[in-house]
Amino acid sequence: MKTYLLTAALAIAALAAQAQEFAAYFADRTLRIDYLLTGDARSQSICLDELSELPRWAGRRHHLSELPLEGNGQLTMRCAADGRVIYRTSFSSLFLEWLETDEAQAVSRGFEHTVLVPMPRQAAEIEIVLFDMHRRPRARLGHRVDPADVLIHRRGTGRLTPHRQLLSNGTADSCIDIAIVAEGYTEAEADTFYADALRACESIFAHEPFASARSRFNVVAVAAPSDDSGVSVPRLGQWRHTAFGSHFSTFYSDRYLTTRQVKRIHNALAGIDYEHIIVLANTDEYGGGGIYNSYTLTAAHHADFGPVVVHEFGHSFGGLADEYFYDDDVMTDSYPTDVEPWEQNISTRVDFASKWADMVPHDVPVPTPAGHPCEVGVFEGGGYSARGVYRPTDYCRMRTNAHPGFCAVCRRALGRIIDFYTTQ
Repeated sequence: MKTYLLTAALAIAALAAQAQEFAAYFADRTLRIDYLLTGDARSQSICLDELSELPRWAGRRHHLSELPLEGNGQLTMRCAADGRVIYRTSFSSLFLEWLETDEAQAVSRGFEHTVLVPMPRQAAEIEIVLFDMHRRPRARLGHRVDPADVLIHRRGTGRLTPHRQLLSNGTADSCIDIAIVAEGYTEAEADTFYADALRACESIFAHEPFASARSRFNVVAVAAPSDDSGVSVPRLGQWRHTAFGSHFSTFYSDRYLTTRQVKRIHNALAGIDYEHIIVLANTDEYGGGGIYNSYTLTAAHHADFGPVVVHEFGHSFGGLADEYFYDDDVMTDSYPTDVEPWEQNISTRVDFASKWADMVPHDVPVPTPAGHPCEVGVFEGGGYSARGVYRPTDYCRMRTNAHPGFCAVCRRALGRIIDFYTTQ
């Protein structure tokens, strides 16, 4: 009993200390930083677009100077007075995917990107860095934020976008807050959206590790209205006026459904507590996309909607990589085989000890032959490449929508992210 009481007391003390540290540097508000990521395959740059203040901070109040994952981009905030790192986060961006396309060899483009951080009480120095596939910095920007700046836009204090709470398990600062947002639903179709949002919520929490951690999440459905019903399908000549301007044929891939109107999404969410975003598109066309710490966007009325929204949320929430690949194709531009990817469910075996080496039984051959009856192995083929990139299992939800759930390695990776956000 004494040991239990001592452990509980230490946990309470640690929680109090971290709460004090947060309060020392941050107010209970959100600083929304909008950037423009610009350039082409040869040269990239980052521009500061706009700063906004939101009424509350819904993110973590512990592990403040730690990264959940490396990501393809990172943001670091330092106290301007003493230089101490007071907050870090990581992300990926549609811009970084676009840089690998043929179009990026011929033209320069700009992409919106938004990062949410707690509002500093005093002036802070912020650095944002983008990395290439070899983990080398490819663009960086440093800038100062003064919370007294009169040009910081105050948002979320007036009329809010219509919304309903689907799952409520605690205060925003104690739970992971997911916003499911409508895209291509007219005002008259709001009830259809709310039903679709509930299906998305039920699909995610039917899978481990989300099912076991359900009590650590809040989910809100946000019925952002669109002028037109449906979303744009460029290959069919269909362009619609929707809340966030999403469309298929991203990078000329018919099934890739995304939007570049990131600020519109965050404007629609202003004043509502959120950390992670799922956008539901009112279409039965198959497609979607998920970008780590940016958003998930998926078609709500396709027959595979349930499996797809779970798969894409694996990307955007957990930073999981695609485990599928194309036979006889080696796409070294996506994952160079001389560098260990940061995603936890694929490996080039450059630093396999940092991945799932501890989960592979001693009697399982490495590499593992296809079809080998093991729960966890080292199967060649993943991250779009048939050679040089390895995945943990023959089949997983991150490889195919037909598989019933995440593999053991993906479940552990997702569980670690949940713990990072919700435990001290």
